[in-house]
Amino acid sequence: MGTSVVDLGPRLAVVLVVLAALAAAGARVSGLGEQRSVLVAAVRATLQLAAVSAVLLAVVGSLWGSAAFVVLMVAVAAVTAAGRVTARPLRSSGASRRVALAALPVVVGAGPVVALVLASGAVPLSGEAVVPIAGILVGGAMTATSLAGRRVRDELTQRRGEVEAALALGLLPRDAVLLLARPVAATALVPPLDQTRTVGLVTLPGAFVGVLLGGGSPVEAGAAQLLVLVGLLAAEVLAIWVVTETIARGALLDDVPR
Repeated sequence: MGTSVVDLGPRLAVVLVVLAALAAAGARVSGLGEQRSVLVAAVRATLQLAAVSAVLLAVVGSLWGSAAFVVLMVAVAAVTAAGRVTARPLRSSGASRRVALAALPVVVGAGPVVALVLASGAVPLSGEAVVPIAGILVGGAMTATSLAGRRVRDELTQRRGEVEAALALGLLPRDAVLLLARPVAATALVPPLDQTRTVGLVTLPGAFVGVLLGGGSPVEAGAAQLLVLVGLLAAEVLAIWVVTETIARGALLDDVPR
């Protein structure tokens, strides 16, 4: 098996099929009703990772190619976050504006962290390092944006009267929305905070295992994982802040009380 964490062969294919079937069966039997979504997600992940792996073989040797791939990741993250936050399909009117607004928290969240990590020399300025680090941080910012935005949208829908009451008392629209939005948006930080607090005690995340499998020492693996976890916290805090402010200022969501 060498330095690979999995044995690429027929056994892997069989295990993946069984795991996908188990997840779909569990979704059906439990009544969650997401069995089709589970299977579609598994098939999409297989196809996408196969395509991405082929592309990465071509681009990681070039900084320009790697940068272009990072831009593509940001674009996909923005489209995904826009759909999650607004619950509107990409084909509906105003999609380009929603995607641009959703890209803002992703870029503001991940951008400074990637720039600092690379500028400091903590991570080498090469495609092999830039793409995975940027991917982790962009993915974290996207998830934080989606979670915070959805929670804020749901809260504004359920407690619209409270926002309108705050407006009637003379609060500015932004301040009235933030009274409700900030506490619920903060719940999007629960997963990364729990992961950071329990690292090494409950799980050994991917960066740690990856460095070990690549021949690095446990100390090097720990340092790499710490960089990823703290970087993710910074990126996700910034992303949550920006998406909350964006919604509170009347952008991204169309029906925010004003």
